[in-house]
Amino acid sequence: MSSTASQWFKSSYSDNEGEACLEVAVSSRKSSYAIHIRDSKNPEESGPTFTASPEAWAAFTAYATR
Repeated sequence: MSSTASQWFKSSYSDNEGEACLEVAVSSRKSSYAIHIRDSKNPEESGPTFTASPEAWAAFTAYATR
């Protein structure tokens, strides 16, 4: 993830006991907002991340929270 991303935060659905935890950060560059997602068990900078558009993230969260 680039240095233009904000601070990572853990999903409100994650807890310290579960296997399925993720962290999210929002890009702070106004010209290209993006949502960055990573596995909270592998938070190092070299760990894999997934980047989504705000529209894709909104669609995902709407689906996942029904």
